Amino acid sequence: MQSARLIILRTINKYFFKIISTVLLLASVHIATAQDNSPYSRFGLGDVVPNTNMVNRSMGGVSAGYADVLSINFNNPASYSSFKTYLEDKSKRPVSGRALLDVGVNLTNRTLRSPNQTETFTSSNLIFNYIQLGVPLRNNWGLSFGLRPVTRIGYKIDRREQLFNPNDGHLIDSALTEFTGSGGAFLPTIGTGFAIGHLSLGANMGYLFGKKEYTTTRSFLNDTVQYNSGSDSVRTSFGSLFFTAGAQYRINFNKHTLLRLGVSGNLKQTINATRDIATNTVLRDPVNGNSIVDSVYSQKDIKGKIIYPSSYTAGFMLEHNNDNLSGWSFGVDYVQNKWSEYRFFGSTDSVQDNWELRVGGQIRPKPATNYLSNVAYRAGFYIGPDYIKVGQKLPQFGVTFGMALPIVGFNQSSRGQFTMLNIGLEYGKRGNNDNLLKENIFRLSLGFNFSDIWFSKRKYD
Repeated sequence: MQSARLIILRTINKYFFKIISTVLLLASVHIATAQDNSPYSRFGLGDVVPNTNMVNRSMGGVSAGYADVLSINFNNPASYSSFKTYLEDKSKRPVSGRALLDVGVNLTNRTLRSPNQTETFTSSNLIFNYIQLGVPLRNNWGLSFGLRPVTRIGYKIDRREQLFNPNDGHLIDSALTEFTGSGGAFLPTIGTGFAIGHLSLGANMGYLFGKKEYTTTRSFLNDTVQYNSGSDSVRTSFGSLFFTAGAQYRINFNKHTLLRLGVSGNLKQTINATRDIATNTVLRDPVNGNSIVDSVYSQKDIKGKIIYPSSYTAGFMLEHNNDNLSGWSFGVDYVQNKWSEYRFFGSTDSVQDNWELRVGGQIRPKPATNYLSNVAYRAGFYIGPDYIKVGQKLPQFGVTFGMALPIVGFNQSSRGQFTMLNIGLEYGKRGNNDNLLKENIFRLSLGFNFSDIWFSKRKYD
């Protein structure tokens, strides 16, 4: 029976990497001709990138009370205390630990549509989502560090209009205005979490950095006379230390069932920034890019501050784990972001305080020779207004589904190695008929959890 199971798993593993490589290759070819285009990323620091790992994301994003020995919940650093340490039977001293490498990528397809309009615009992108390394330092004490994007800015909007003489109403000319934006923010972090009894505490320290670049180009469209275009651009670079913290409390109901309460977040923080402003006369070239004809105005290295808002997440995770490795979990999170505190060089923006409710769970069947019985199944949803406010509030809603696929290794010299492929699907809606634009988002997420035994102490008889 055991040999039959190994044959099945070996066959499936053989084709897993071929399938995933093919998917990534096709996705790369597809997005080579497409660009990310989200007009709402013009405001604040851009579109907020999902801030949880692939495991949590497939469960609607619940993370406050989640902890696991095979994944890294970087959203709540208190979970680092759950990294696995193996103890000696008699002395209870640590003899080895399980190190983790967690990597994630996203393939996002975005469809934009104006209310009461049939015309749509679709864009796709394949982006790195995070890389995180976690190691247990001692029993109930862990360390993690990594890198992840926080926001993304990417849009290009054209506005064509006719110009009329205000005195007699005659048509003067046609004009084209192009609005483009790029940039985003990244956050490398290092953090630690430790447990004292049933209480776990943790903190992350990082360096939040990035850029925002906005350009507006105005051109006259004339059949007989060629005009140079005017261009206004603002480029901002920013970076400062950034801190988050979290706590979890475990309540054991019995041998198999527990409840974990959690809270995490950050206080309002000030980020140093510099920006360059330039107004130029340009020769418009949609293919090769505009070239500067003359500089009208330029000012560089303008010092300023960006106020990043406070945020917190509170929730719980109810877990039931059987001796045969089957079980289930269910969690709920409430997220509150105080974007009314946001300031950019002293100015406000079209942002607002927002909240989000996240609900999700996971089921693990009883393991058997059938491969699908060794797979964990996840689902969830989230709902709440977006932090962008242009006119009416921007509601958002999403549903998620995912699976955890174990990939068994057969390296006899490294029997402690274990790999998990986490696949997540997400469908989200942003906006309704009361908003200027509606966005439909379909996201395919792939996460790889690699783990192995480290600092194993060997004994000789």
